[in-house]
Amino acid sequence: MSQLKIAVAGASGRMGRMLIEAIQEASDTVLTGALDVPGSSSLGSDAAAFLGSPAGVLIESDLARGLQGAQILIDFTRPEGTLEHLRYCAEHGIKMVIGTTGFDQAGKDAIAAAAQKTAIMLSPNMSVGVNVTLKLLEMAAKSFAEGYDIEIIEAHHRHKIDAPSGTALKMGEVIADALGRNLDDVAVYAREGITGARDPSSIGFAAIRGGDIVGDHTVLFAGIGERIEISHKSSSRVTYAHGSLRAARFLADKSSGLYDMQDVLNLK
Repeated sequence: MSQLKIAVAGASGRMGRMLIEAIQEASDTVLTGALDVPGSSSLGSDAAAFLGSPAGVLIESDLARGLQGAQILIDFTRPEGTLEHLRYCAEHGIKMVIGTTGFDQAGKDAIAAAAQKTAIMLSPNMSVGVNVTLKLLEMAAKSFAEGYDIEIIEAHHRHKIDAPSGTALKMGEVIADALGRNLDDVAVYAREGITGARDPSSIGFAAIRGGDIVGDHTVLFAGIGERIEISHKSSSRVTYAHGSLRAARFLADKSSGLYDMQDVLNLK
């Protein structure tokens, strides 16, 4: 069986290193490229040196060198970097697994357009557990359509730059779709001062940032006389890495199209 040739963006970051370790440990994947931003102190070093077992792959900022020979790029960086990688990958037929969050509508449109040229798996959270949770939320929302107020509470480490998290927003979208609502019309992202009574059709969000919290998400369905909470808590980024490799394997026989983890896990 031939190995799947994978490159990693943000190779010297926490998630990048977790991905490289997972690729190195899997028997059916091989690291062929590693990218980081220009000026990074890691440029020119072996991407797997931190493991004590070099991969023979240097960290590059040049896309042509960093993606040479890669079939798939796994990207957990920032929207501006991911969109630059996207343009190159679409032009050269390299597939992408995108875990970056914080895209605006123009960015989402660019990803959808690129998916006509190459296969892309886009998800704000690669965790298998989170994506099963999304399915549970869809089911719950249909049962709690009347008489229950919906709040989404998420917590992440102090270094996370976007809020609410992409996962929290995805949870909101899944719930809103199940209720026949548009999240943009019903989302409440902040409360302060005299807010008045709660609109029963709204979906509230609260974001906590602190310490080294990997990622906690809870959806609260608050009714009269009872509360139902559906939660997912991450204790390690390794679950995102393993989910990303599962997504890469899913894309192996795809030539184009835009997919998400629900497709990968056959939850649709």
